[in-house]
Amino acid sequence: MRVLVTGASGFSGRALVRDLARRGIEVFAGVRNGSCRIEDVSRRVAMPDLSQPFAAGPIVEGMDAVVHLAGLAHSSPRISEAVYQAVNCEAARALAQASRAAGVSKFIYVSSVRAQCGPGANTVVTEAAKPAPTDAYGRSKLAGENAVFQALSGSPTRAVVLRPVLMYGPDPKGNMATLERLARSRWPLPLGALPARRSLLGLANFADAVAFVLGAPQTAGATYLLADAGPPVTVGDIVTALRKGMGREAGLIRLPLPGVRVLLDLAGKSDMAARLFDDLVVSTCKLTAAGWQAPLTTAQGLTAAISCRPGD
Repeated sequence: MRVLVTGASGFSGRALVRDLARRGIEVFAGVRNGSCRIEDVSRRVAMPDLSQPFAAGPIVEGMDAVVHLAGLAHSSPRISEAVYQAVNCEAARALAQASRAAGVSKFIYVSSVRAQCGPGANTVVTEAAKPAPTDAYGRSKLAGENAVFQALSGSPTRAVVLRPVLMYGPDPKGNMATLERLARSRWPLPLGALPARRSLLGLANFADAVAFVLGAPQTAGATYLLADAGPPVTVGDIVTALRKGMGREAGLIRLPLPGVRVLLDLAGKSDMAARLFDDLVVSTCKLTAAGWQAPLTTAQGLTAAISCRPGD
């Protein structure tokens, strides 16, 4: 099987490319920088600037499947809605249309849980709920999903949409990188009382799910939320698992946090407040019913991820 992975040089792309190659899949790494070295891959496909119109046909020609990871990740007020739409929606549409014309058998669009909901939810999130994104990033991902399904409707090219939650792994980015830095510190941390329960997704589980979908015809034409096995975790649970991977005690302190949410809201950090105080728990029952089971729980995945990185 010849599989193109766009965004192959990114945080999740590198892990996915390595995993698929180790499974014996012929992987074509779609990257913007032609000199970018990606382990276990000898074939590269030059990717254009996705914010501008581009010729998608040569990119997907000869592929059996496409995993479209490339795009703008995460929400930022510095990026306009138009740019989000161009990169996360219109570029996906162009690649899906080209895949249809080229006879690609499967097109996997990696979206985000933020296409389904905001940064927090007061109930367990399922695919059955009407999508209600709350920012430009989430809206562009939902638009990208719809564009892919529309482009491939009625064709032999089967579309699958994956909506992963926040991902972690070695060399994490964003909020997970901040938590790892805190976990590596020698200080006790006043995080034991933070209440939010979150579903997370390890890179190993993400790659395993993509590999499953590539070989599972029963997943075609559907949308799936994607998260680790096991229960959701709090910030304290995350730090505990990371420090366990370093062979250390959790070192957490429970302090009352009155007014923190109000202060964060006043400072324009309501998104951060939601991550600290609101749940975001998703159900993966739909993909599990199709036959997939995450190999690792979040606690196992976090411990393994930081164990791969000496230097604490």
